[in-house]
Amino acid sequence: MSALLRATGVGKRFGGLSALGEVSFSIPQGAIYGLIGPNGAGKTTFFNLLTGIYTPDEGGFEFDGAPLPGAPHAVCARGIARTFQNIRLFASMTALENVMVGRHVRTRAGLFSAIFRPGSERAEERAIRARALELLDFVGIAHRAQEVSRHLSYGDQRRLEVARALATEPRLLALDEPAAGMNSTETAALGVLLQKIRAKGVTILLIEHDVKLVMGLCDRVAVLEYGRLIAEGPPEQVQHDPRVIEAYLGAEAGA
Repeated sequence: MSALLRATGVGKRFGGLSALGEVSFSIPQGAIYGLIGPNGAGKTTFFNLLTGIYTPDEGGFEFDGAPLPGAPHAVCARGIARTFQNIRLFASMTALENVMVGRHVRTRAGLFSAIFRPGSERAEERAIRARALELLDFVGIAHRAQEVSRHLSYGDQRRLEVARALATEPRLLALDEPAAGMNSTETAALGVLLQKIRAKGVTILLIEHDVKLVMGLCDRVAVLEYGRLIAEGPPEQVQHDPRVIEAYLGAEAGA
């Protein structure tokens, strides 16, 4: 498979601290790709660099054969969406409204249309609503469309975040610890959902501490330690790498 995303020599410093150093790997089109490592390894820093929240001090990214722009809105427009380790929904808006907000990144209406609401703008808004309902159904929470997001269960809030990210029509979906706080049943359901998303042609980059989920779901896995890439490859290779076992997996490498 051809590479959809290439990270080449990506580095980031905060003062005298090197958070990432010369990280390079490629994510194939259509893959579920895992990024793992102990706390403080630089995983979320990598996500923040990829999505334009931080600017790399060294290296950069190439997406679908072209350099990736730096601003978050431009990254999203190119086809990269993300979720966050800490849920960031619009707490006072309904589930449906949250997804509609995500969808507006692909709309054409401008200030004039927003003020005077011509027929074309109203038709577009109906289409946004319909697509948002489809995505809520896709992630399994259509029956909660009119509920205020802060009243949803933790697992449903996670699903809502995924639906909102999908509303931007990403080619690459970057998920920052989506299984955090989930029980085993919810985690298994998340794995099924991620397979469904991949089946729709979306490539997935996954940060996750649930080793069982990562090793059972991902096509390839990269491992960071202290901001450095220490291993990369198929799950069965990575989980038996002595450096990875020592740095992160320990007994979980399991035999």
